[in-house]
Amino acid sequence: MKFDSQAASFFLAVILCFGWQGTLCGQEELSQWRGPNRDGVIPARLSPQSWPDNLSRKWSVDVGSGYATPLVINGEIFLFSRQAGDEVMLAIDPSSGEINWRSGYPAPFEINPSTNPHGPGPKATPAYADGRLFTLGMSGIVTGFDASDGTIIWQTSASTVHPLFHTAMSPIVEDDVVIVHVGGHDDGALTAFDVRSGQVKWEWAGDGPAYGSPVVLDVEGSRQVITYTQKNLIGVDVENGRLLWRRPFVTEYTTTSQTPIRYGEVFLQAGRGNGITAFRVIREADAWTTEDLWHTAEASLHMTNGVITDSMLVGLSHLNSGQYFGLDLETGNVLWRGNPRQAENASILSVGENIVSLQDDAVLLILEASRTGFAIKHQYDVAESATWTQPTVSGNRIFIKDISNLTLWSLD
Repeated sequence: MKFDSQAASFFLAVILCFGWQGTLCGQEELSQWRGPNRDGVIPARLSPQSWPDNLSRKWSVDVGSGYATPLVINGEIFLFSRQAGDEVMLAIDPSSGEINWRSGYPAPFEINPSTNPHGPGPKATPAYADGRLFTLGMSGIVTGFDASDGTIIWQTSASTVHPLFHTAMSPIVEDDVVIVHVGGHDDGALTAFDVRSGQVKWEWAGDGPAYGSPVVLDVEGSRQVITYTQKNLIGVDVENGRLLWRRPFVTEYTTTSQTPIRYGEVFLQAGRGNGITAFRVIREADAWTTEDLWHTAEASLHMTNGVITDSMLVGLSHLNSGQYFGLDLETGNVLWRGNPRQAENASILSVGENIVSLQDDAVLLILEASRTGFAIKHQYDVAESATWTQPTVSGNRIFIKDISNLTLWSLD
């Protein structure tokens, strides 16, 4: 059989794309916080022929402190962490754990004593777009890196005033800007930086930053940045930063660490001690309002974000010292609850037909959830220290970041 050059190139690309452990190019990458739509839905299969009794540890490497989710881009892992007094970006070979390059900068800051148990960060996951990586450091430094070699393209200065628990908001890229909330409680600004130069394109300075991360969504014909702030949940025009609507919102800890969740045209508002509220955004000409649809105090979210499946929100409530729950999104009724005292925190993802939950006690759960309840299909111990970082799933590979190590576990 004779192939022309175009056909030969195609077949070679297919062979190369399948790569290690059958992962297709571009299909199971992670380029930002909580997946392509920031909703916890991860484009990976995680479907072994049979579930093993134990995961296979391929490698483990000391990468420094922090809770930033590892990104998987173009066959390479990118991780943002702290090593001594520097905040660093690492490019890591996923097959071996070897460091391909390291780029960093001095980032000294005085940690708030109340945050000592959680370490010096960084806590914000980078965002990747068009060959660039964007980070928010613990002292408010925003940096643009060249993903090919780690060169710092541009960088802002550290904030003079920080939020009480420092920074945790993960940047988001929209067209030619990267958006992140910088500054302190009272003088912060939601800011759009040019991705190429770092030049400020617009600012909204009506409130300080919260600890959750923004989403960018189409709402009533308008492209909006929706995010929590110190005292509000807001929607601003992504083109110019103009405030469109706001909902006053504070929690027991002043502010929240949630990423906004949307179900159809309905938004969910949650925070410690506030229960969960569903509301919709209403536009009449150029006037914007919001309308509550339902509220429940029987479940709540603190430092855990939920995922949506089968018209149901699956999450870990901080009530009863950590309890999984399923919440009907049409009515707000709690459909089921798990056992109390399950975990203080969990990173919950929807991966293929499974729900994956990495608890802070280094236990990885593979869950099967329905509207009638949930079951633990498999349970794995994946670290010897706390695991507050969202896991990264690619094919049948699971990358786990604990206090200081990044480890590759395989289901094969």
